[in-house]
Amino acid sequence: MKINLTSVKAYLLKEDFQQFWTYKSATWANKFLEDWATRTMRSKIEPMKKVATMLRKHKELILNWFRAGGELSSGPVEGLNNKAKLAMRKAYGFKTMECLQIALYHQLGGLNEPPLTHRFC
Repeated sequence: MKINLTSVKAYLLKEDFQQFWTYKSATWANKFLEDWATRTMRSKIEPMKKVATMLRKHKELILNWFRAGGELSSGPVEGLNNKAKLAMRKAYGFKTMECLQIALYHQLGGLNEPPLTHRFC
């Protein structure tokens, strides 16, 4: 019964945190975040306390989203990261770091491939 009570408390804290994203003002979002983190730290649920500590540590960076009016998206950055990871996966087995750099330049910069007699894909 005690384990179930702990999981219910954690679930309710998680659901309550979803209100954070409905705020329009960074000031009110900051107040909500501090109140939520305080309640979470008092809950004695260690994984949730880790989340609250992490959110407090990165609070200013998180609140930048509200200051920008929610207009910023990390989609382009995530897309570039995905392309870089794909290029590195394709480059598995390259003998030098220079070959990997060239592969990244071609993948991310959209550079044309030089003419080859055969393909290595």
